[in-house]
Amino acid sequence: MGKDARGVRWATFDCYGTLVDWNAGIRGELARLFGEEEADRLLARYHQVEPRIQTERPEARYREVMAATLSELAVEIDVPLPEDEGDALGRSLPGWPVFGDVPAALAEARRRGWRLVALSNTDRNFIDASLAAIGVPFEGAIVASEIGSYKPAHGHWHAFAERYSPTPGRHVHVAQSHVHDIAPAYELSIPSVWINRLGEPAEPAATRELPTLAGLADTLDDLVPEP
Repeated sequence: MGKDARGVRWATFDCYGTLVDWNAGIRGELARLFGEEEADRLLARYHQVEPRIQTERPEARYREVMAATLSELAVEIDVPLPEDEGDALGRSLPGWPVFGDVPAALAEARRRGWRLVALSNTDRNFIDASLAAIGVPFEGAIVASEIGSYKPAHGHWHAFAERYSPTPGRHVHVAQSHVHDIAPAYELSIPSVWINRLGEPAEPAATRELPTLAGLADTLDDLVPEP
C-alpha cells in the first residue's frame, strides 16, 4: 500500500443519497411514468417499500428490487406499468446525477492519504458506472448483490473488514442515510460522519454531522489524525 498498513486510514461511503442524488434519479422516473403530480408522494412511498423488499429478498439483485418496488407502486395507484418499463429505474440509474460537492471533497480526502471504499445496496455494474461518473478513484466497492445482504444489516461492514483488514480505530463511515448506515455504524462502534443533506433529526447521533461533503477531509482528519 505504499506505507505501513497500520497507518492506513479508511473511509467507507454509501453512494446513493450520499455521493449520487438518488432522490432526483428516482423521482425523475416516477414523474415520467406516473405524472409530475404523483412524483413526490410516490417517492416517499418508494422509500417505504424498497427497504421491505430488501429485507424480504436479501439475495435479490438491486435491479430486481427496484423493479419489484416500481411494480408495487403502480399497483397501489392502479396505473398499468408498460411491460417495457419494468426496468425503468435500472436503466436510468447509471445516469443519476453526482452531487456537485462530491468530486472535490473526495479528491481532497485521497490527497491526504485516505483510502476510499463504497458500501452499496446495489449491483456491481451500477456502482461501477456511478464511481466512474464521480471520477475519483476508489480502492473498491462492496455491493449487496454479491454478499447477499442489504444494509442496515451488518454484512457490508463485515465484508469490508474481511477484505481490507483495517487497523482498529482507523476506519470512518460516511453516509446520508441514518437508518441504513449511521445506525448500524453506531451498533458496530465505527466512527461515522452523517452527511445530513435533508436536515433530518435522528438518534443515535453520528460521531460528526455535516450538511454536505464540504469540509469532509478536515472532519476525517479530526477523527483519525494522520500518523
